[in-house]
Amino acid sequence: MLEAFATSRTPPAPTDLTVCLTFAERQKSRHKTQTACGQTLGWFIERGQVLSDGDFLVCQNGVAVRVVAAPELVSRVVSNEPFLLMRAAYHLGNRHVPLQLNRDSLIYAQDHVLDAMLGGLGLEVTRCESPFQPENGAYHGKAVIQIAQGHGVAHSHGSHHHSHSHSHSHSHSHE
Repeated sequence: MLEAFATSRTPPAPTDLTVCLTFAERQKSRHKTQTACGQTLGWFIERGQVLSDGDFLVCQNGVAVRVVAAPELVSRVVSNEPFLLMRAAYHLGNRHVPLQLNRDSLIYAQDHVLDAMLGGLGLEVTRCESPFQPENGAYHGKAVIQIAQGHGVAHSHGSHHHSHSHSHSHSHSHE
């Protein structure tokens, strides 16, 4: 089995090996799959790192495997009005939807509820099969999530912090 513990934007040596992966697979820090030619490949990379189309997994034996973004079911949002596309990006971002930004369109993993919401805002939504390469986010590779005591979750993103918690009110006593 090929085992990769590092990634690179350029191959350390010429390679013909490729692995075709969905966005969900490219987000995994540990994964086992097959290359296009059927070789077993496992990778063990830093948590939070997302593999991009064109990246290389560098194996222990020096072999590199090129990552190819697999076609998957996506929704494509288009409009002749830039403001409507900005509005769509706002609403999708507010829902933390992974989003691919193009000059003339937005692409996200197909979801009929989101399709209907954006159609209701006056946007044209089409479904298709295409490689999906969403933005990594402003804190790519720096996000650390810690589970706090009780019900809350605290997030640390470099020097930017969030704290989310909630409390319960009871109209009855615990006896």
